[in-house]
Amino acid sequence: MSTLERTKCRLRAHPMALDATLAAGVLVAMLASSFVDPHGANGATWGTHTPNVLSLTLMVLSAAALVFRRRAPRSILATTGAFSAVELVATDPRAPVVMSAVVALYTVASATDRPTTWRVGLLTMTVLTACAMLVGPLPWYAQENLAIFAWTGMAAAVGDAVRSRRAFVHAIRERADRAERTRDEEARRRVAEERLRIARDLHDVVAHHIALVNVQAGVAAHVMDKRPDQAKEALAHVREASRSALNELRATVGLLRQSGDPEAPTEPAPGLARLDELADTFRNAGLPVEVARADHGTTLPAAVDLAAYRVIQEALTNVQKHAGPEAKAEISVVRVGPNVEVTVLDDGPGQDDGPEEGGGHGLLGMRERVTALGGTCTTGPRYGGGFRVHAILPVKNRTAPALGDSA
Repeated sequence: MSTLERTKCRLRAHPMALDATLAAGVLVAMLASSFVDPHGANGATWGTHTPNVLSLTLMVLSAAALVFRRRAPRSILATTGAFSAVELVATDPRAPVVMSAVVALYTVASATDRPTTWRVGLLTMTVLTACAMLVGPLPWYAQENLAIFAWTGMAAAVGDAVRSRRAFVHAIRERADRAERTRDEEARRRVAEERLRIARDLHDVVAHHIALVNVQAGVAAHVMDKRPDQAKEALAHVREASRSALNELRATVGLLRQSGDPEAPTEPAPGLARLDELADTFRNAGLPVEVARADHGTTLPAAVDLAAYRVIQEALTNVQKHAGPEAKAEISVVRVGPNVEVTVLDDGPGQDDGPEEGGGHGLLGMRERVTALGGTCTTGPRYGGGFRVHAILPVKNRTAPALGDSA
């Protein structure tokens, strides 16, 4: 930092010292100008007259008033204006006391709004110029009288320009700060959404496969002694379900890797193309599942395809866990206009009270996932028993796919 910049910083930190320095400079300028006779034989002549006591007193008082120009700008303008009017009317030759009024008017213009600047500026210009022209000792058309009008007008204009520039710079800085805050908030929001998306995927994967493992392990334990072949088949299903769970968990958690970590899995996210495979895993676990599709030829965005798959997966997991051993499930995927409708029905008596009675978050996760894509999801018991999950997803969603949905 240069010496000039350090000086500016110190002066900004101590505004009273800056104003005192300015007042001293104005006083020196007034005293120096008071010794000049502008009407000499050869033009302006230095040292031809000396200001009287009244002029010296008015110059000192008006300069001293400028020290407090920031605290009470209008009061200081009124004070210096009064001193200037007295000088214009009562002394001859005049001392440039009006210089202090010019500085005070600039301060008012730079610290207030434009309408106030024009009102105060016009009043100051009118009063001082009228005093000089109508009451002063010089003729009304003298150059000194016109100079008073010009200097006060320029002070008001310059002060207004400085105020406008400060407001413009402040607006630019505030806009930049707001943009930075908005960027940070947007980044935090995206992080929160990504965490929620990963949490949903983890819930769907774990709930689905653990439910299958639980059912098959129970079957294996039940038939281990009497039907070992069936027990081996159930254990094989347990191994297959656990392997699938590990693969999907690896794919999901792999999205959290940093740039320097080993390469994340590149297996595509599951979608309705794997619906038959999903239904087979539940059939192997003992749940009869029927699939009806009327959406052939429909290409879904990756986020919509994944959401439809996860809704069906979670719904079948709830049927497996809550509907009872005799329940059957029906899946339908239908293209209706600009939407694709996914419905999962079951006839088990165990879901009359809803699958969320135990405090899970499966249905809530389904609704949040579908709503995030601009769709709707309704769930509830069926008349006569069973449970129904119905999701409507837009084929062309306006929400951009979340990070990793189409890894």
